Amino acid sequence: MDKISKSHEDYLEAIVMLGGTSTVSVRSVDIANKLEVSKASVNKAISMLKEKGLADQPYYGDITLTEEGYEYGKAVLERHHLLFAFLTQELGISEEVANEEACLMEHAISDSSFVKWIEYIKKRGITLPYSH
Repeated sequence: MDKISKSHEDYLEAIVMLGGTSTVSVRSVDIANKLEVSKASVNKAISMLKEKGLADQPYYGDITLTEEGYEYGKAVLERHHLLFAFLTQELGISEEVANEEACLMEHAISDSSFVKWIEYIKKRGITLPYSH
């Protein structure tokens, strides 16, 4: 699948963090609170995710992810966790800074570069929270 915008990746990641899957729905108000955005912003983003086949929402209903949307959101969240762990544990960066920077990095790094980074980490014997 083609990459989507950083903003839309954030929405998928937030839905997964809130427990959303293809069978478990989340409320748009919870997404708005998590991302500190308006409900209107959530509705606009969900419309775009629906167009891309990544989310489902019946008229004014709660939001679920398609299988593809769930896998995409889970991958973004996993990247975040791995980058955060590396920045805090291996580089000694504060959690607050590491969280912000991991959020930026998770969107910028390509899939192929991320795989090479994970291979490098494994060769160095560094254990990260999720094994790839």
